[in-house]
Amino acid sequence: MEHTDTADPSRRDFLYIATGAVGAVGAGALAWPFIHQMNPDASALALASIEVDVSAVEVGQSITVTWRGKPVFIRQRTEGEIAEAIEVPVADLPDPYARNANLQESADASDANRASTGKEAWLIMVGVCTHLGCVPLGEAGEYGGWFCPCHGSHYDTAGRIRKGPAPENMLVPPYKFSGDDVVVIG
Repeated sequence: MEHTDTADPSRRDFLYIATGAVGAVGAGALAWPFIHQMNPDASALALASIEVDVSAVEVGQSITVTWRGKPVFIRQRTEGEIAEAIEVPVADLPDPYARNANLQESADASDANRASTGKEAWLIMVGVCTHLGCVPLGEAGEYGGWFCPCHGSHYDTAGRIRKGPAPENMLVPPYKFSGDDVVVIG
């Protein structure tokens, strides 16, 4: 009687497949915590959009709120500030683009494209200088808008760069009015 040391091929195949499957599940279980930790935390997700009641903001006043860790300037402009901003030809601006997340990228930097239709008095911008990320001072500078004292960037009453090293207008975040006195940013 001859004895062979060959095993049943179907049993060997099963053991290879089972071992591979257990290894794949183990690798996935090991990798999951590393992948999951890259997701934003709950506080970041909560700040994806914020509601701001602007009923207490008088004409000529500004408030600053925080959205996604950045200051956002909300200003109810005076008729004089709006008229001053409208008078500036877009061709005279260092940055001809609106930088408004609510419009197409190619929208020009006219005052109308920096504010919301029907709410022209309200100017809502990310309050960060586009030069090096400083926070500009309001109602300051040569154009009565914002002034960044760090490097001398001057913005007008529509948040458009007029003088200094900043390359772009201050950014307008995505926003909409959900009522007469409530703005949703984000």
